[in-house]
Amino acid sequence: MTLTTDRPVNAGASPPEIRSPQLNIVVGAAGGLGRALVQTLLERRPSDLVLALSRSGALPAAPGLHQAPIDLTDEASIAAAASHARELRDSLAPGSIRRVIVASGLLHHADGLRPEKSMAALDAATLARLFAVNAIGPALVARHFLPLMPRDAPAAFAALSARVGSISDNRLGGWYGYRASKAALNMLIRTLAIEWSRTAKQSVCIGLHPGTVDTGLSRPFQGNVADSRLFTPAYAAACLIDVLDQLAPADSGKVFAWDGSEVPA
Repeated sequence: MTLTTDRPVNAGASPPEIRSPQLNIVVGAAGGLGRALVQTLLERRPSDLVLALSRSGALPAAPGLHQAPIDLTDEASIAAAASHARELRDSLAPGSIRRVIVASGLLHHADGLRPEKSMAALDAATLARLFAVNAIGPALVARHFLPLMPRDAPAAFAALSARVGSISDNRLGGWYGYRASKAALNMLIRTLAIEWSRTAKQSVCIGLHPGTVDTGLSRPFQGNVADSRLFTPAYAAACLIDVLDQLAPADSGKVFAWDGSEVPA
């Protein structure tokens, strides 16, 4: 991947027609970006199915859309969602799951959880909670969903990461738990990519940085974001799907931003 333009090449263009229906899965589909990813996939691939997995909130019914519950902090829930995905996959054809996108993330919460401004604010329970959602949850999704994906055809697993998870790019400090959990996610993605490539040569396992998207996750922190860098969920979703569509196995294990540029480790 060498895209470095303000938005990906062919942004908004439909990919080549797929010969048979495929299954795309979005985890965290009830969030602002998750919903946009579901909508983008439904619009661009009307012959495909989309399985929207979320802990709360149902999406409006739409042709090709299937929904089921999932809780990233409960492995039994993840396993049950994978079983649902397997049944849906097998109703199409074995190996038809081609994309799994984990769009969940935790930065703050109405119950008082906020990014730490200094080490004095570090709290063990808060750190564990952030790691559970941002790193452990996506890793367990991979554990249960990667075995359902094809070994002899292109397949992609992606999880939403963040530039603040880059160790070499950290120049401001703060946000300890969020930064560390996203850095852990990036390492998990790299390690998963190495193992998965041994049996699925055409596979891609990556992190995706969507930029600053106008959703509930970023809303309290948008004050210093230029208008041109505050993206609508629909725009960010389109960019991420464009990037994902252009990846090759050599890109596996890396993290890419919405514009196709690689995020440093």
